[in-house]
Amino acid sequence: MLDYATLFKPLGQQSQVVYFAYALSSEQLVYVSPSYQRVFGSQPAQAPQELAQLLSYVHPDDREYLTECVQQLAPDQLAEAIELRLRYPDEHRQWLSLTLGRVRTEEEEFLSGYVQDITKVKAYMDNADKFNAKKNATLEILSHDLAGPLLLVQQLAAHVDQQAEAYNNPDLKHLLRIMQKTCQESVDLIRDFVNHEFMESASIALNLERINLTQRMHFLLDEYKRSEQNIGKHFTLQTPEEPVYLLLDENKFQQVMNNLLSNAVKFTPDGGHITVAVQLQPDHVLISVVDDGIGIPKNLHAFLFDKFTKARRPGLRDEKTTGLGMSIAKTIVELHDGKIWFESTEGQGTTFFIRLPSRGAYELPASER
Repeated sequence: MLDYATLFKPLGQQSQVVYFAYALSSEQLVYVSPSYQRVFGSQPAQAPQELAQLLSYVHPDDREYLTECVQQLAPDQLAEAIELRLRYPDEHRQWLSLTLGRVRTEEEEFLSGYVQDITKVKAYMDNADKFNAKKNATLEILSHDLAGPLLLVQQLAAHVDQQAEAYNNPDLKHLLRIMQKTCQESVDLIRDFVNHEFMESASIALNLERINLTQRMHFLLDEYKRSEQNIGKHFTLQTPEEPVYLLLDENKFQQVMNNLLSNAVKFTPDGGHITVAVQLQPDHVLISVVDDGIGIPKNLHAFLFDKFTKARRPGLRDEKTTGLGMSIAKTIVELHDGKIWFESTEGQGTTFFIRLPSRGAYELPASER
């Protein structure tokens, strides 16, 4: 009779996926697949003795997360893609993705599933996320830095045009109008490119991951701090000492933060201050973006989050706006079951608030259920 297990033996040995079964009543690891040696460096027969030691290597933040996942797991339910970090005594780091199920037989109840080494994937994704955050911040900063001088040249050309009326020189007036038109088209091109990038990213489905929010905020603000002299503003970040983890679509949420920071830059005079704060509350996380800029007129408050809002205004350097940014930001926040609002007094500044729920291990946003 054909032994089907033999057919899959090479796959089991060379795979980066380890299948396992753990008996709950006896608290024993009763099975691991041959790939255990490839992933963890030991013979499968040693796995039961090494389990406690491996669990002790789990990062403390992830250990709490894993405990919550196991406690919430009901019979015949599947918990997928539980990501864990192992910190070995030699400082070696390993990322694992765990898929877990609870199975009950007549004799015993088991936790069974598989664990996959995703260290290389996480390193790649981490670099990609850092690059994406840097790209978005750089786009906003460059659009501000490039548009500013062009708008200044446009204004100077308009002023010279007025002064040249007395000369009655049609050729000179034609050249000055070409300068004004070229500057305006260049500014429009810069802003259209940034807006296209923003809207394209916001239009796709959520890709939710468990994110260290405090770490990501540091990455984002670092880009703005490096450009403080060019932008003419001072940036400050306030976060709790302990990490804050949330289930987020990181790229989309970075778009929200970039939009808020970009608006703060547009409407805060040179020398002004912009502060981002993260506060951990009992059942939610509160993020605020505070500036001491010109504020939002009271009569525009009700329309700020409308699509193509009538509340859109050019920035202090005449930066263009489509009136879509705040509408898209509100959509993204609400897709995460969050809330966004603001407080503003004209002439004193504006504070935007984002409230995001702290979720259980399996609790997805309403948009993903």
